Amino acid sequence: MRKVIVNEFMSLDGVAQAPGGADEDTSGGFAHGGWHMRYMEDEAAQRWVLGSIVEAGGFLLGRRTYEIFAAYWPNAPEEEQVIAEPLNSKPKYVVSTTLAEPLKWQSSTLVDGDVAAAVAALKEGDGGDLHVIGSTELVQMLIEHDLVDEFRLMLDPVVLGGGKRIFRDDGLLRALQLIDGQVTSTGAFLATYAPAA
Repeated sequence: MRKVIVNEFMSLDGVAQAPGGADEDTSGGFAHGGWHMRYMEDEAAQRWVLGSIVEAGGFLLGRRTYEIFAAYWPNAPEEEQVIAEPLNSKPKYVVSTTLAEPLKWQSSTLVDGDVAAAVAALKEGDGGDLHVIGSTELVQMLIEHDLVDEFRLMLDPVVLGGGKRIFRDDGLLRALQLIDGQVTSTGAFLATYAPAA
């Protein structure tokens, strides 16, 4: 059975919104876009991120993340092809109520209707693990339906004071166990958690 593995860059106060660039996602008045990039200067962090992308059997993406990636990775510069090639070539399952088939980015398939049931069916299928990148609303739904098998979180030593999070304020206790962790030279923590038994 395939796992669903959530990959997120997070601040210490749990924000995962717009880690990569100033204009990535300003919804809700978010003014700190690009907050994460200085923490990627560490070689261990770069290897950790690349390792997840390379090992993925496919990707689950929300609409906003899909649109950002589809606009950039098919035309990425040569020095970024080590990341671009697996992102471009591997299967991508895109959750959206507004997009329509055919999706323009190669190897992309639309997931609509009962998303929880569709993801559960994907987990039963053949192939490598499915990795979720970004896609905060999708991750919230996956957590709600107990479909996440692993969280790979790069926790950056910064507090953003507000923004989109993957963990809802729903009053439910969800215990996790630390599978692996290391501290980078920039003070970020590379943590792999799984739901506790």
